[in-house]
Amino acid sequence: MKPLVLVIEGKRAARPSFSGGLLKKGFEVESVPNGSSAIKYLKKNQPHAIVIDADSMRTTGSRICQSVRNAVTETPIVLVLSQDSRVGSNNTADEVLNLPFTLQKLVNRLRPFITMDQNKMLEVGSIKLDLDQRWVHCNGKKTRLTPRLFRLMKTLMKKPGVVHQREELFRKIWETEYFGDMRSLDVHISWLRRAVEDNPRNPKYIKTERGVGYYFVGESDKK
Repeated sequence: MKPLVLVIEGKRAARPSFSGGLLKKGFEVESVPNGSSAIKYLKKNQPHAIVIDADSMRTTGSRICQSVRNAVTETPIVLVLSQDSRVGSNNTADEVLNLPFTLQKLVNRLRPFITMDQNKMLEVGSIKLDLDQRWVHCNGKKTRLTPRLFRLMKTLMKKPGVVHQREELFRKIWETEYFGDMRSLDVHISWLRRAVEDNPRNPKYIKTERGVGYYFVGESDKK
C-alpha cells in the first residue's frame, strides 16, 4: 500500500505543486486548498503525513498548523515556508522547510516519518533503527542501544542532513539546561559510531560540523 500524504496548498504559488512530484515518487496524495478543508478531510481519513504549503497560501502557516495538530496529535506535519519566513516559538510542525529546496529534500524528510508509522522501524539509507527494541542495524551489524543512545540516534536519523547544535542535542537528550560539561555527548557520539560505522575514525553516517554539532547522513544525502 502506498503511503498517503495530505497536501494543504493554495493556488498562488509561482512554482509547481508538490502533489504531482510526490505522486511520481510513489506516494498517494490528497490535496486540499485550505485549513478548514483539511480538518474536514481528517475527520474521516488518516494520512501517514501532512504537508502544509504555507508559501502557496501567502501565510505563515501557524494557525493552520495548530488547527491540524489539534485534529491529529500524532500525524507528522511538514511546514513549507517562503525563503524569508521564520517560525514562531509555538510552532507545532515536526519539520520546517524554507524555500527553495528540491522535491527530493521533501521526500527525504517524509520517508522517516512514514517508515516509523508503517512498521515501527526507522530506516534511512542502509541504517535501520528498531523503535520497539532499540536495535540498530547497519551493514550486517546489529547492536542494542541503551535508552540514551537510542534517543540520540533517533533524533539524528529523523532529520538526515540537518546539523544539530551540541547544546540543542544535550538539552534534548539529557533533559537539562546545564551546559557546563558536555563531554558526555561526545562520548555517546563515539559509541554510536562504533555501533554503525565501519571505521569510527572516518565516519560515513554520523558526521561532525566543526564548532557547531553533529548530523546524520543518509544514502540519499551523500554526494
